[in-house]
Amino acid sequence: MARLLALDYGTVRTGIAVTDELQIIASGLTTVATKELITFLKSYISKEDVALIIVGEPKQMNNEVSESEASISKFLKKLSAALPNIPIKRVDERFTSKMAFQTMIDSGLKKKKRRDKGLVDEISATIILQSYLYNQS
Repeated sequence: MARLLALDYGTVRTGIAVTDELQIIASGLTTVATKELITFLKSYISKEDVALIIVGEPKQMNNEVSESEASISKFLKKLSAALPNIPIKRVDERFTSKMAFQTMIDSGLKKKKRRDKGLVDEISATIILQSYLYNQS
């Protein structure tokens, strides 16, 4: 089986998470500067078999898309062109940043480490991926 990969897209940096090859466990992979994201993904996918890319879909409380959706849509067009053989799915990402921050607190990370926005993005991507996996079962 191939891995699933999830992105918590941001205009500055993007958190990335992947599953194991059996698609059971979601783990944070890294955070990448968004301007280098497609290059990073191409390199990663050349080494690892990836079946699907899951991208967080930011929505407002009233279920309307958020203002960041415009930049995500542009990115998705570039991603589809760069990796045409890998399907892309979207997953509602409401509250993932808050959940990521709470996870950091619950796991006992010191305040200085909790300020690491890259780590928050990576944990958010992991939550997006876990949500996708949970809804598939």
